[in-house]
Amino acid sequence: MPRITPLPAEAATSDVKAAFDTHVTDYPGSRITNMKATLGRSILAFQVYMQWYPLYEEVKKIVGDRLAYLFAHSISEGSNCPLCTTFFRRIIIDNGERPEQLTLTEHEQAVVDFGSAIAQNKGEISDERYVPVAERYTDEQIVVLVAFAGQMIATNVFNNVLEVNIDEYLYPYLPLTQQSNP
Repeated sequence: MPRITPLPAEAATSDVKAAFDTHVTDYPGSRITNMKATLGRSILAFQVYMQWYPLYEEVKKIVGDRLAYLFAHSISEGSNCPLCTTFFRRIIIDNGERPEQLTLTEHEQAVVDFGSAIAQNKGEISDERYVPVAERYTDEQIVVLVAFAGQMIATNVFNNVLEVNIDEYLYPYLPLTQQSNP
C-alpha cells in the first residue's frame, strides 16, 4: 500500500495535466506511471524529477543504449528499489537478455560495478571502482554519469520512502521470487 496515493487524473489541476501531456509528448513511449502520478501532487517535484529523462539521454550518448540501461539497473538494484529495478529489468528482458545472466565486457562490468557502488556506498567510491571508469571517459562525461547516478538514486529514494506501487504493466518482469502482485 503506497504511503501517498497517486494523483487521480480527474483530480489533477490544469497545470499538472499540461505537465503530464508535455512529458508524454516529449518522450514517446513514456506514460504517467504510479511514481509520476504521485509526483503530480507537486508540480515542482514532478518537473524536477522529470529532468531524469534528458540526463538519461546524455548517458546514452556517452555509453550507448545498452550500457545506459544496465548502469541505471545497477544503481536501482544497489538502492534496493523494487519499482525502478523492475522497470529496468523490463528493458533488459525486452532487449533479449536475462538480468541474472548478463554477459558483460570488462569495461561494461566496470561501469555496472561503478553504478552499484555509488548506490550501495552512498557515493563513497573506492579508486578500484572509480579509476577504470575515469580512464575511459572525459571529466564532463564523468560528471554526467555521476549526476545521473544521483538522479537515479533520488528516484529510488522517492519510490522507496513513499512505497510507490509497481505498475501493473511491470508485473511480468518481476523476479520469479516476486511474481505475486505486490
